[in-house]
Amino acid sequence: MTVNSYLVNRASNAILSGPEQASINVSISSLKSRLDKYFGSDLTSHFRFGSSTRSTILPRKMDESSDIDYMVVFADGGFTPQTYLNRLRKFVDAYYSSSEFKQSSPSITLELNHIKFDLVPAVTSIWGDGYQIPSGQTTWQGTNPNNFNATLTAKNTANHSLIKPTIRLMKFWNAVSGYVFESYPLEKWVVEQSYWLTYTQREYLFQTVDKLPVPSDAQWRREKVERAKRIVAETRELEAGGFPYLAEAEIKKLIPA
Repeated sequence: MTVNSYLVNRASNAILSGPEQASINVSISSLKSRLDKYFGSDLTSHFRFGSSTRSTILPRKMDESSDIDYMVVFADGGFTPQTYLNRLRKFVDAYYSSSEFKQSSPSITLELNHIKFDLVPAVTSIWGDGYQIPSGQTTWQGTNPNNFNATLTAKNTANHSLIKPTIRLMKFWNAVSGYVFESYPLEKWVVEQSYWLTYTQREYLFQTVDKLPVPSDAQWRREKVERAKRIVAETRELEAGGFPYLAEAEIKKLIPA
């Protein structure tokens, strides 16, 4: 197996399985009906967003923090984020065991056996398209989750459909490295990069690691990124020297089997 074929295989395995997806769909269906029953006309809409709608979510066997982002849009505005978080907490308390959820601003995290849901309260933005979601307990921030989905899809199409699998590989590296970066900013950063004369999964991953910014705020984060860059450099040297099996063993230090 070459380094490229190994990475292609790992990227293809970093997708939710059929049973996982089916189980999530059942939970989402139940969540939707319960939200409608509990809140009724107090909500204008509620829907899934984030990595699970972009095919960049990892299965929990590869990232124990993997979750489904779910936006709950309230009809009335003018209150603090904590007010809406309290409403969601009461909803979850009514339908789920208290041991299954916690507040993790800006969301209520509902942890089921097979997946976690981040329930994010929102109100419709008064400044145009999009929504306001919590930025802490007292302030709001604007977002339009569909915009990034379209940007990612266009970038992936223009790059041989290798951006999404590259993101999944980078998120896997990030998870096994102790979450050096926050997941969503990491996805956005990958999409913002330029890739020239790049045609294989190996080349996309290597270029991404080469460009990865070295953090300056924490030594452990800096060491994780520097280690990743050394592994890629050593893998290249082993390939160039005609040692494909050693090269594959080296890249497994970055993307474990």
